[in-house]
Amino acid sequence: SGPPRHIVYPKHQARHIGKQAGHLGSQAFYPGHQRSYLVPPAGAAGIPVQNQPGRPAVVLWMPAPPPPLNCPPGLEYLSQIDMILIHQQIEHLEVLFSFESSNVYEIKNSFGQRIYFAAEDTNFCTRNCCGQSRPFTLRITDNVGQEVITLERPLRCNCCCCPCCLQEIEIQAPPGVPVGYVTQTWHPFLTKFTIKNQKEEDVLKISGPCIVCSCFAGVDFEITSLDEQIVVGRISKHWSGLLREAFTDADNFGIQFPRDLDVKLKAVMIGACFLIDYMFFERTR
Repeated sequence: SGPPRHIVYPKHQARHIGKQAGHLGSQAFYPGHQRSYLVPPAGAAGIPVQNQPGRPAVVLWMPAPPPPLNCPPGLEYLSQIDMILIHQQIEHLEVLFSFESSNVYEIKNSFGQRIYFAAEDTNFCTRNCCGQSRPFTLRITDNVGQEVITLERPLRCNCCCCPCCLQEIEIQAPPGVPVGYVTQTWHPFLTKFTIKNQKEEDVLKISGPCIVCSCFAGVDFEITSLDEQIVVGRISKHWSGLLREAFTDADNFGIQFPRDLDVKLKAVMIGACFLIDYMFFERTR
């Protein structure tokens, strides 16, 4: 008998254990997505360890990049991405009792990391009496709960036969400071919007299909230059499956834009996506 000896593994077994550890640290899988994305191991490149074995999964937030010059606080997350995914959460009480509840959304990047969290701020009567045309305030917060973007939609008649009362939405970042507007453009049979900057100057156009219907397929709204000759981005409503589409109004959207686009215009495109959702895909009861 004597002091315990260290356990020594053969060289080939040690190499095998090292390969397994490296493989487990190189991939991350996000539930609810059909794809798996390669990301740096947790703890590397400033990404904190957020999940532990045996505990419920914690939402993985996108690490905050360095803010560029003249960037409103909170919009630095938009400076290094060219795609946004917006997932509306299913409200089970809404499905069971058929009354409209406040909409809640997750805003993520292409790797499935959450960028923002959005929640509708309206009262019960407004939601259930005005339906798709309801005015609302949508508050978009970051990972510490700080409100970074506010969307304000006034009450407008949602009818193509009323060209004097078209839809619009104001985008503020930070709250109280307008950075852009999205206004509906009257057209006899097409869906059209205009993106404006903080000075209410026309910057981009949005063009959608003649009949906005997401039956068994997605719907695309192209973001173009003012002369509508150059496509610079796209807002897409994704098909979410038969049961989800039939029994809920929880929708999934994707927004594509140039990576080097001004972060303020990226925020305005997020506002355009929410306006499109409420106008065409919010189920009327």
